[in-house]
Amino acid sequence: MLDLIADHFDWLSNPTAWVALLTLVVLEIVLGIDNLIFISILTNKLPPEQRAKARVLGIGAALVMRLVLLATISYIVKLTTPLFTLFDEPYSWRDIILITGGLFLVWKATREIHHTVDPETDKSEMIGRTVQLSLGAAIFQILLLDLVFSIDSIITAVGMTDEIAIMYIAVITAVVVMLLAVNPLSAFIEKNPTIVMLALGFLLMIGMTLIADGMGFHVPKGYIYAAMGFSALVEGLNMLARRRKSKVRSGGGH
Repeated sequence: MLDLIADHFDWLSNPTAWVALLTLVVLEIVLGIDNLIFISILTNKLPPEQRAKARVLGIGAALVMRLVLLATISYIVKLTTPLFTLFDEPYSWRDIILITGGLFLVWKATREIHHTVDPETDKSEMIGRTVQLSLGAAIFQILLLDLVFSIDSIITAVGMTDEIAIMYIAVITAVVVMLLAVNPLSAFIEKNPTIVMLALGFLLMIGMTLIADGMGFHVPKGYIYAAMGFSALVEGLNMLARRRKSKVRSGGGH
């Protein structure tokens, strides 16, 4: 019995395993950013008293989903087995799930961008949409995207290490970070309207990337996150410029 327990923890004395753990934690946190942006935008459309609850339920569901998928990892690995071929390109369950999730993200982001930029939308319609988005509907949409991001996350973990304990630690750490970051991120998005459009643009890009990945066109994740980081930097500079101009105007008024 003791030998069996020792076998599960023998990786603790292996420096390579620690490097794999650190790398996987960072990767899982970065992959969680996509999920976090979606949850922040969606829950901000709920009544204020329901937002925190929806975020906790959504991220809690993401953790449960990832842990369940890890427990059935032998089946998850089989999701990459080709089911059929279309135009000489093999498609697996993973590809179908990624394409479906990507289409949903593109539809959702496009719809929200339309509502944001449409000058004919009046306040009564906005209030109507906020009421129509119930807590249950928000949780359902979060769960749908949780499934897509969870499968991608677990398959990434499988490609990084064979140690199931490392996968569990990395996934739990990433979800805890998401739980700590979601409220500040949601508040920041709500207070800065231009950030909403930027975040929706990110979701649109992520959706297209998921579709491309599912269709066999693998876009390196580094390029995606570099583009997102650069866009965020430019928007940060714009926000800084607007604040300084505002201070100059208010100072000049006195």
